[in-house]
Amino acid sequence: MQSNVRVQQQEGADIELLSVKQLKQRYPWMNTSGLAGGALGVSGEGWLDAYGMMQGMRRKAIALGATYCSASVAGLLHEGDTIKGVSLCNGEQVHASTVINAAGTGAKTLSASVGIELPVESRKRSVFYFKSPAALKNCPMVIDPSGAYFRPEGEGFITGISPEVDDDPECYDYDVQHELFENLLWPLLAERVPGFEALRLQRSWAGHYDMNLIDQNVIIGEHPAIKNLLFANGFSGHGMQQAPAVGRALSELIVYHAFKTLDLSRLGWNRIIEQRPLIEQNVV
Repeated sequence: MQSNVRVQQQEGADIELLSVKQLKQRYPWMNTSGLAGGALGVSGEGWLDAYGMMQGMRRKAIALGATYCSASVAGLLHEGDTIKGVSLCNGEQVHASTVINAAGTGAKTLSASVGIELPVESRKRSVFYFKSPAALKNCPMVIDPSGAYFRPEGEGFITGISPEVDDDPECYDYDVQHELFENLLWPLLAERVPGFEALRLQRSWAGHYDMNLIDQNVIIGEHPAIKNLLFANGFSGHGMQQAPAVGRALSELIVYHAFKTLDLSRLGWNRIIEQRPLIEQNVV
């Protein structure tokens, strides 16, 4: 945590490292036993509606001339090591000088169609919304050392946790993992915030991460086997946070054939091919 805070501060983030005493003073509703400290974003931090963000960016893209087509990609059109475009499930073809594979949990199948093995699988994540009589003044998004998280949402809170590795197979269904909440998540919440013992679950839903099995970080850019196919896959749950920067980086690769604003070459295919994982600590 100290190392992460130093990096964030060096990059200009307004982050503070708080002692257990400072945590207790700031958040008296929190049980700080078992904690060594905590990191807090003091300003420029928060959360937002991912769907609302996507729709806002979509509207802006259309206003700038982008064309959206509602159809599934059936396959990639290619000749040797060159992509010519895509074929759609409705029988149409779209020809292009550059194609980006940003197909999320469908990216692996698309890559396999041109002989590229993408180490990305679909992993289910459940989110739970609950209400509690506990009053949590100035509650931020809290990430427990166990990996459990919660944050305010309207009159209640949303929460979630990743399953254990051995209980996290590739999955495409949308069945909520209620046993995860009952057996693991609720006890952790009640331990960290005693007032959550009396919480009441209101609703829940499930979605999927495109999980990079190598290092849980995005794979961006070209694969050496294909000249004009760009990848943006394996976000592993970081997609909304990183999407604007990745979109800019991909546009720079198309226009300039190089990164200009941010050098994201460390997130490219070379580390995957050479089995050099880029490990980030404290990932939820």
